[in-house]
Amino acid sequence: MRKKITPPRPWQSAAIAVLTVAAVLSLTGCNVGQSSKPSASGTGGQSTGNVGLSASSLNFGSVNVGASKTMDITLTNSTAAGGANVTVSQVKATGTGFSTTNTLPVDLAPGQSIDLSVVFTPTIAGSSSGSLTINLVGANNPANLPLNGSGANGSAPAQLAVLPSTLGFGSVTIGNSKNLTASLNATNSDVTVSSAAWNGSGYAVTGITFPTTVKAGKSVSFTVTFAPQSSGSASGNISFVSNAANSPTGENLTGSGAQSAQQHTVSLTWVPSTSQVAGYNVYRGTQSGGPYARLNGSLSTNPTYSDSSVQSGLVYYYVATAVDSSAAESGYSGEVTAVIPTP
Repeated sequence: MRKKITPPRPWQSAAIAVLTVAAVLSLTGCNVGQSSKPSASGTGGQSTGNVGLSASSLNFGSVNVGASKTMDITLTNSTAAGGANVTVSQVKATGTGFSTTNTLPVDLAPGQSIDLSVVFTPTIAGSSSGSLTINLVGANNPANLPLNGSGANGSAPAQLAVLPSTLGFGSVTIGNSKNLTASLNATNSDVTVSSAAWNGSGYAVTGITFPTTVKAGKSVSFTVTFAPQSSGSASGNISFVSNAANSPTGENLTGSGAQSAQQHTVSLTWVPSTSQVAGYNVYRGTQSGGPYARLNGSLSTNPTYSDSSVQSGLVYYYVATAVDSSAAESGYSGEVTAVIPTP
C-alpha cells in the first residue's frame, strides 16, 4: 500500500523584493575672483622724485563701436640725483570712450615703474580725443597725456557661437551622470560673456566663471553634466548673455533617463507538512494549474525558497510538495501567484 504524505499547506505569503535606486544631482556654482597688480614700495634719499613716461601720447586707431581696446603706458621713478619715493595717487582719463583700469595708490621706489592701462570703448562712429591725468605725491605731475582714437561701424560686428549647437547625451541610467564639453567661440572682435542661464531637469554647467572674455578667433570651453532624475526624455538649453551682436546665444540639450536593470526575487514561505519529511520540492509554471517545472536541485529542508530567475512583466504560479526519507512525494500544495513588476 502507498504511504500517504501530507503536502505542505498553502503558502502564507509570496513577497517580491525590488531593488530601488536613488539619484542625487549636485550643482556647482560659479565664483568670480578679482586680481590686481602688486604695489611697489621703497625708500628714497631726496624729497622730490623724478618720473618719466614711456610715450608722449596714446593713439588707439580705429576701434569698432561697442568693442574695446586697451593700451599701456609705463611710468618710471628715476634714480637720477639719488631719487626719492613717489606715490601714484590717481590716474584719470577724460574724453568720450576713454577710461582706466588701475588699482591705486601705488608706491614707487627709485628705479621702479608701473604700467598704467587705458581703455578706449567708442559708443559712436567718428574721432574722439581726451587726456590722461596722473596725480603724484612726492614728485611733480607729468604733463597731461593726449589720447586719440576713432569709432568705426565695422561691417562684421562681434559674434558669439556655442559649439556644438546641440549637446546630445543619449540614454543615461538614473543615479549616474554623464559629462560633455562644449565651447564659446568669438569672431570679428573680442566678446565679453557676462552670464549664463540654463534649464532642464538634471542639467548643470561647470568649468567657466563670469564675466569671461573670449578673444576674437579663440574659444573658451565649459562642461555640461546630465544626471537624470526620472525615466524618459529630458530636454533643456543654455543661454549666454554677452556684448556680441547676436546675444543671447543658446545651446540645446537633449538626453533621456533610463531605469537601471533590476533583479526581482520572489520569496516563498509555507506551512510545513504534518508528516515526517526529509524536505520539500518547489515547482513553478506560467499557467494556473500547471504544467509545473521543479526549481530546486536538491531537497529544501526549510519551508522557504527564493526564486531570482524571474523576468520583469511576467506572471508565475508556484506549488510545493513534501518528500519523506524513502523519496516518496506528496501531491501539490495549494497554488500561489506572483506578478513581477516592470521593469
